[in-house]
This record gives sequence, structure tokens and C-alpha cells, in this order.
Amino acid sequence: MTSLNDTLFTNAQRVIPGGVNSPVRAFRSVGGTPRFFERGSGARVWDADGKSYIDYVGSWGPLILGHAYPPVVEAVQAAAAKGLSFGAPTAAEVELAELLCQRVPGVEQVRLVSSGTEATMSAIRLARGFTGRSKIVKFEGCYHGHADSLLVKAGSGALTFGNPSSAGVPAETAAHTLVLDYNNTAMLEAAFAKEGDSIACIIVEAVAGNMNLVAPRRAFLDACRALCSRHGSVLIFDEVMTGFRVGPAGAQGLFGITADVVTLGKVIGGGMPLGAFGGRRDIMQSIAPLGPVYQAGTLSGNPVAVAAGLATLGAIAAPGFFEQLGTRTKQLTDGLTAAAQAAGVAFSAQAVGGMFGLYFRATPPQSYAEVMTCDVAAFNHFFHAMLNEGVYLAPSAFEAGFVSAPHGDEEINATLAAARRCFDQLTQK
Repeated sequence: MTSLNDTLFTNAQRVIPGGVNSPVRAFRSVGGTPRFFERGSGARVWDADGKSYIDYVGSWGPLILGHAYPPVVEAVQAAAAKGLSFGAPTAAEVELAELLCQRVPGVEQVRLVSSGTEATMSAIRLARGFTGRSKIVKFEGCYHGHADSLLVKAGSGALTFGNPSSAGVPAETAAHTLVLDYNNTAMLEAAFAKEGDSIACIIVEAVAGNMNLVAPRRAFLDACRALCSRHGSVLIFDEVMTGFRVGPAGAQGLFGITADVVTLGKVIGGGMPLGAFGGRRDIMQSIAPLGPVYQAGTLSGNPVAVAAGLATLGAIAAPGFFEQLGTRTKQLTDGLTAAAQAAGVAFSAQAVGGMFGLYFRATPPQSYAEVMTCDVAAFNHFFHAMLNEGVYLAPSAFEAGFVSAPHGDEEINATLAAARRCFDQLTQK
């Protein structure tokens, strides 16, 4: 019997490049056919063939309340009934902006956009316009969306400027981006000693989630803050993934470090397309119509997306929400680590708030170079074995995972039971 997933993927490849609308969905790194999902509820999703999976992707992070959370769905339905878009201000977007200013450290003003990529792209343009400088610092393995200046890989030396990592990115654009090693304080200090007065900003994932999960060294984040303050550069925390995911005030609240500008997405839209960037008032007032830095968007502050965001942020403000989410996530990572050890598999895992990382190496990595030492073949085998067991993990060894509120004892225990069988398979290969 032909799988509907296979049929859909065959049809999709005829009309969509690679058959998908975002590359990691294609299963290229793990092999096999991507699953086409028809519905979700709570911690589970169902594919086109009707198979159920415990979901640890959660639309790549936004669904902190799980799939089809009733109050969010109801808020979206009510907003849609009044109109899908106006291209004009609404009271709801003011309410959301006020809420973000209240909850996110250092944010005095905020501009709503439609995606995380748009937020980071705009934040970097803002930093350049505010400082009058062109050069930016990013870190290898951190992903900040697909804007030209951010699709850059490291050059041949520790302090060289980057080269394009995507066709279509001009070399002269990449040349303004300095790519350094994540968590390498000495390299960062050397870069500022050499280039500091021409650096507009540092943009950093305070908890890296796009090379799998890599937790920051505190000294590294402190150096980012101190060097930007000393040299008049703008510190941008990319919290598209970590915002309202690792704690009620994001990574800034978790580590007690305030950035100059923060970018947000995912959770603040509750599953709808919504992003934001905000920060110090003096920096934000460089944005048009007040200042010379231009940014605009037809669907920015879309009322349906804003409704989903307000409902989500309201629900996660419940007392104890993040404590319970963190406990569940650590229950998962501790259980997976114990299962791997029992099977004799080289494996480690860690959690930060509602995010987690799985690594087929003895200890969690602290840099992109260490991530690249993970046993990708072992992950790919584990991924497909877990998929067969009805557990949906990110289809790449280089992506973080996400736990949502409806992942309870039943889901965690079922996942760990499946993992024990899958780890045993690895040792029997």
C-alpha cells in the first residue's frame, strides 16, 4: 500500500523546490520521506497516513502550549471574524507592544514584524544606522535568519571576515561580517581590540539553538556586554527562539544580562507569523518615521497573529508555568541520558528551560567545532527508530528540540520507553 506521505512528497517536488517550503523539512540530512501533518492536539500530531506522534518539534518552538490550544484557537477565530488585515493600527498591537515592554528586560519600545528573519535583519540595519558603522560580529553555528549579511561562514583564519555561505550573497556584503567562535571569549576580545571602533553590533543567540542546543559560558556573555558598552557597539540578543522559551523574561532574565536590542518571534506569535525587535528608546527612535533607518511591512502587527500572541503570553504568565516546563524538559533529558548509558551508547543531553539538545557524544558540546564531532550516523539511525516508535524529533542532528506544556508523564514515559528500545537497536547494529 502506497503511503500518502510518499505520494504527497512526490507531488510536492513537482511544484515546490525540494518539495518543501523550508529546507530542514525535506529530511535531506536524515534520509527518508518527510511527514505531511494533517492535525495536532496537545503534545501530538497526526500525519497524512493517520499515524500519531509525540511531537518534540512544536513548529520549531512556538507551540509552547501545544497544538490547537483552545484559548489561542478561540482568540484567532474571534480576531479573524472581525477582519484578517487592515494595514492600519489596531488597539491589540498596542496591547502586545505594552506587554513586551513590561516583560522583556531593556525593551522600552518595540516594532512588530512578521518573522524572526525580518526582526534580526531590521535590528542589524538599526544598529548600523544608529552607530554609523558597517561591520557586525556573529558567531559560527548561530543562525539569525536568511538575510544576506547573516548567511556567512567563517573565513580561513580566526579573525578574518566571512565568506558567503549561500549562493546569491555578494562577497562584498559578507565582507562586513566578522564570524567568531561561540563561547570563545579570548577570540571576541581580540576581535574588538583590532576592529572595535568599526563594529556596529554583536548579534548572538544567548542560548544557541541552531547548531543543536549549545549553552553559553557566563564569561562569554559578560564579555559580549562589556565590549559593546566599551566600544559603543550595540548588543543584540537574538531571542527569536529563547524568548519566553527558557524563562518568563527569556535569556536576558535567565542570565541577568540586558542587551541593547532584542529580537523576538516564535512564542510571541503562538503559532502565527509574528516577530518583533525592541530595545533602548534612544536606539529605537532611529527607526522611521522618527529616524533615518527605514523599515516597513504590510502585515506587521497583523491582528490575527497578534491575537494568538496575546492569548499565548497570557496563558504562560500563570504561576509556576516555567518551573513545570523546565522540570518536564529535564525529566526527558535525564531519562534519555540514563537510557543511553544503560545501553552503552555514547550520548549526552541537556535542557535550558523548555529547550533541549541531544548529542551522540560523551559530553554536551560548547562550540560549533564540538557539535561537528557528534556521531551524525548514530543520530540518523536513532531518529528513524524513534519515528517508527511514534516520536517526532527534529529531522537533523543540528537542531534543538522543544517540550510544551501538554508533555506530561504519559508522553515523557512513552518517549523514554521508546528510546530504550532504540538505543538497544544501536548497540545491536
